[in-house]
Amino acid sequence: MAVDAVDHTKYIARSRASIEALKSANLLKSLNINAIVLGEHGVGKEALCKYILPDAVVVDGGDINEIIGYISTQDNVVIKDFDKITNYQKIKSAIEAYKTRIIATSTKTLNERILDDFFSLKITIPPLSERKEDVALLAKKFFEEVSSVFGEKKEVDTSLEDFQLDISQNCYSLRKSVYLKYLIDSLSEDDVMQVMEEFLSKRIGGRNDYRDQLYLFDVPLIRCGFKRFNSQLSMSERFGLNRNTLRKKINDYKDKYKLD
Repeated sequence: MAVDAVDHTKYIARSRASIEALKSANLLKSLNINAIVLGEHGVGKEALCKYILPDAVVVDGGDINEIIGYISTQDNVVIKDFDKITNYQKIKSAIEAYKTRIIATSTKTLNERILDDFFSLKITIPPLSERKEDVALLAKKFFEEVSSVFGEKKEVDTSLEDFQLDISQNCYSLRKSVYLKYLIDSLSEDDVMQVMEEFLSKRIGGRNDYRDQLYLFDVPLIRCGFKRFNSQLSMSERFGLNRNTLRKKINDYKDKYKLD
């Protein structure tokens, strides 16, 4: 059964796991209890925390003095990377003394005793690889974001559907791949040459620069050829390149750059 998408400002949820996390977050908005959000980097932990406590200060778990400073002056504090804390007892004593509410995040598994000492509720957000329904919505959000950054009002490019979106690092890599796609579609020939010039200027200076850097042209062209023409024979004819020469280039690059 299809699930309608839910977008609460920055936290997008369509997958079952994301919607369950959002239900827990809505519960936390009405209950004055401490909670922790667990998950890999880039899954949306901080976005969910800010949805729960939109006006709360966010502090890094690696700075114990800053944490205690905010606990002593704020009603609500978001502590990111709670696993970085080096003295949990000191933090616990401060929370109890000042009656401060905390919502925390962690990318690492914490000792169950620590979790039970600090938190009444744990929310786990799975990686994007387990939340495929969320990926298209997030990609659309990032496309609109990059359009706004560059001052353009564009409809979401439908070619995103055919573009290989990178979710290996969750939202971090997804945002990067969408930005890259946007920039690629916006580049002129002069832009491409300028990018290559800047890139190559940091790599040349050896004795065989032309030969050593030629793969930067060969590999993308061969990859495009495989996608467009489907066979080495058609590719060699369209490229005006001897079949043996093309085959040698493919063999030279195929293992390192996954050409097949």
